[in-house]
Amino acid sequence: MTERSPTKRRLAVIGAGIAGLAAAHRVVESEPDCQLTLFEGSSRLGGVLSTLHENGFQVEQSADNFITTVPWGIDLCKRIGLGDHLIQTNPAHRHTYVVRRGRLHKLPDGFLMMAPTRMWPMALTPILSPLGKLRAALEYFIPPRAADGDESMAAFVRRRLGKEVFERLVEPLVSAVYAADMERLSVEATLSQFREMELRHGSLIRAMRHRMKNAPQARSTDSGARYSMFVTPRNGLGSMVEAIAARLPAGSIRLNRPVERIERGAGDGWIVWARGLPPELFDRVIVATPSHMAARLLAAVDAELAPLLDGIEHSGTAIVSVGYAREQIDHPLNGMGVVVPAVERSPILACSFSSQKYAHRAPEGKVLLRVFAGGARRPELAGMDDDKLRGLVLDELGRLLGIHGEPVYSSIAHWPATMPQFHVGHKQLVGRIQARVENLPHLALAGNFFHGVGIPHCIHSGQQAAERVLGIRKPDPEPVA
Repeated sequence: MTERSPTKRRLAVIGAGIAGLAAAHRVVESEPDCQLTLFEGSSRLGGVLSTLHENGFQVEQSADNFITTVPWGIDLCKRIGLGDHLIQTNPAHRHTYVVRRGRLHKLPDGFLMMAPTRMWPMALTPILSPLGKLRAALEYFIPPRAADGDESMAAFVRRRLGKEVFERLVEPLVSAVYAADMERLSVEATLSQFREMELRHGSLIRAMRHRMKNAPQARSTDSGARYSMFVTPRNGLGSMVEAIAARLPAGSIRLNRPVERIERGAGDGWIVWARGLPPELFDRVIVATPSHMAARLLAAVDAELAPLLDGIEHSGTAIVSVGYAREQIDHPLNGMGVVVPAVERSPILACSFSSQKYAHRAPEGKVLLRVFAGGARRPELAGMDDDKLRGLVLDELGRLLGIHGEPVYSSIAHWPATMPQFHVGHKQLVGRIQARVENLPHLALAGNFFHGVGIPHCIHSGQQAAERVLGIRKPDPEPVA
């Protein structure tokens, strides 16, 4: 067994997705002399983050940007030298389409996930029936739920805005983000600000009117996501992975070395068993794997922690990326993309107009589309055979957008069991997990199953794990130019 250094702390990070990379980077920022080892079971770093550069197209294989309303993504990019490389979405196309009966309609201006900031666009939208609009307007007069406790997204939205707004507007928007079952998805763990609006103002409409009155500069024609709040590195999210890796110590990265188990070592140390390597003794360990993998690794360490981690369900998606000549598509593509309600019974969750969001992603005269399939609606699609999935998706996409002919480019990424499901009670479950981890000295967990699936939340999770095992609570270092 490799012995620990008498002078330098030895630290292992298990898992090299963005949470594990952020943890490793925080370690070397804070303790440059630490002997770091980063274990990754696959042949590449980054987890689901991967950028292809093929045939003049820049294709993100999973997430394609990140939100700036929380600081952790922006701050990390500054510290790894990518602050000046971040670009915003195209301001000319910051709205979303929704499918109704096979046709695309613009989401009402100012409708943000589940609440309208402007009433007139809601009154005019063809997405809702007159009765659906009337029921939504009555939200102003519906008293807040008095009971404490969590609630499913479906129950919350039906209660506040009615069945039709849920099925036609909220369900497709939220499904595009969480790939979840709305009957089980927790409001408290995902979009708790809307429950807080209900409690504070008595209704979502009243809360939005108050917001517009007191912050008129917040008025926006964005619909769906606040697209003006999103950025991405010009060379793709893969450049974040590369920039972090370049800042880690030489020889610290071990690819194709899946960790098979962790055991307590002498004192407060930890023994890490990785495939093909002798067991190694570390002073500190950060586990930054999906929760079900963490459960397996820690099964012999804490018999109560492992089933809690294993109890977090995951869904998965497949992403079909296709490029076309612009003249092959009848639709004007004057938006960021389209979401498809479950009631449409389509194989597609959503389609991002990728080169409309960021023009550099396609060559001149071409467009790049990224189509999402699977999730909790159709879990079998996440692992479907490429040819069958491509045919299914392209047939549907052709009908929706008026596409003629075959794509000039295509690629498919499969991500089964990668999206944690924040079911009702998730925050309480996470609290129990964290309480168990507190009893494990010099070990921390990180990942997208804690507090958010977005890139900034994963980064923050990794950084917090590093600070926990290093015992630091000092401000972040100054950004590196």
